[in-house]
Amino acid sequence: MVSISRRSAVEPFHAMDVLAEATKRRQAGHPVISMAVGQPGAPAPKAALDAAREALSHGRIGYTDALGMGNLRIALTEHYRRRHRIELDPARIAVTTGSSAGFNLAFLSLFDEGDCVAIARPGYPAYRNILKALGLRVVEVPVNAATEFTLTAESLEAAQSREGVRLKGVLLASPANPTGTVTGREALERLARYCASQKITLISDEIYHGLTFSGDETSALELTDDVVVINSFSKYYCMTGWRIGWMVLPEHLVRPTECLAQSLYISPPELSQIAATAALGATGELDAYKESCRANRDFLQRRLPALGFHLLSPMDGAFYAYVDVSAHSNDSMEFAKRMLSETNVAATPGLDFDPLEGSRAMRFSYGGTMADMVEATDRIERWIS
Repeated sequence: MVSISRRSAVEPFHAMDVLAEATKRRQAGHPVISMAVGQPGAPAPKAALDAAREALSHGRIGYTDALGMGNLRIALTEHYRRRHRIELDPARIAVTTGSSAGFNLAFLSLFDEGDCVAIARPGYPAYRNILKALGLRVVEVPVNAATEFTLTAESLEAAQSREGVRLKGVLLASPANPTGTVTGREALERLARYCASQKITLISDEIYHGLTFSGDETSALELTDDVVVINSFSKYYCMTGWRIGWMVLPEHLVRPTECLAQSLYISPPELSQIAATAALGATGELDAYKESCRANRDFLQRRLPALGFHLLSPMDGAFYAYVDVSAHSNDSMEFAKRMLSETNVAATPGLDFDPLEGSRAMRFSYGGTMADMVEATDRIERWIS
C-alpha cells in the first residue's frame, strides 16, 4: 500500500486546476479561451471517427490482448518504417491507455523503490509526481541556453555530483513540454551513448512527434534498441480523450510489462485502438493541423514578446510557448488566476514545470485556432495596459 507520506509528496497539477476553473467560467457563460492545457483544437481524424462508428454499429466492444490489438501493433511498425526508416518487431510494441499508463508501466518495470531518475527542469510535472508516488527519487536537472535546453552528459554528471547519487534512469522529452525544445540527432546520440556507458536506462518521451517546426525530429529508436520509447495519439493525432498511446520496448522488458499491464489495466480500450489504427493513415488531415499550429507559433513568437512576455526557450516543437512574465508579476500562480478572472484567458503557471524558478514563468498552449490566438493576446494587451 502506498504510504500517506508518499501520497502527500505528490504535488498539485495546477494546469488541471486552471482548466477546471476555466470550465466553470465557461459554463457560467463567460467567453473563455483556454491556452492552459495541451489540448489540440482539431477533432480526431475523420478516418478514426468513421472507424469508431463502424465498430459501434456492430455492437460488442470488449477486452483485447494486454499489449494491444495485433493489427494496431503491425500498423505502428509501418509507421516507424515510413517516418523513421526503422524495422521493428510488432512484439516489441505495447499499446497503452494513454502515455500516462506507459510511464507507469515503464517506471514499475525498470526501477526499484529509492532508485534515482533524472528529468529536466523545467519539465512535465506528471513525471515528477508519478516517480514520487512510486517511491523513486527525482533528480531535477536544470536545462537552459548553456545546455541548449536539453539534458546532456555534462549536466547529468553535475547533478549526480551535486546530489551525491548515481542515476538508474534518465527521462528525456523531445519535443519537450513546456519548453518546446527539440533535441537533435547529434545531441540525442551523445546522450544515448552516455547512458549506455553508465548503465543508465534511457526513456524517450516522443508524444509530440509530428509537431516539430524546427530542428531534427529523431526517434531514439534510430540510434539504439536499448531504450524505452513512449508515444501517444493525443497530440499530433488530436485524440486526447480517447486515452490511447504506445510503448516500444527492448525485448527483455516485453514480458514484465505485459504482466504489469494485465494486472493494472487488463487491456487498452478496444474502441480507441480501432480508431487509432485508422488515424495512422490520416497523414494529410493531420499535417494540415500541424500547419495551423505552425501559423499559431509564428504569430505568438512575435506577439508575446511585444506584450512583455519574453521567450524562455525556442519554440521548436510541441505547441507551447514558455515565457518570462516577471515584467508583470513575480507570482505566476496569482497572475494566472487574475488573468483568467479578468480577461477569461487561461494559461498555466510556471510553478507546475519548475518548482524553483517557475514563479516568474508561464506556459501558453497554442494548439487552438488562430482566431483564439489573436483574441486572447488582444485581451491580454488591453488588460496589462
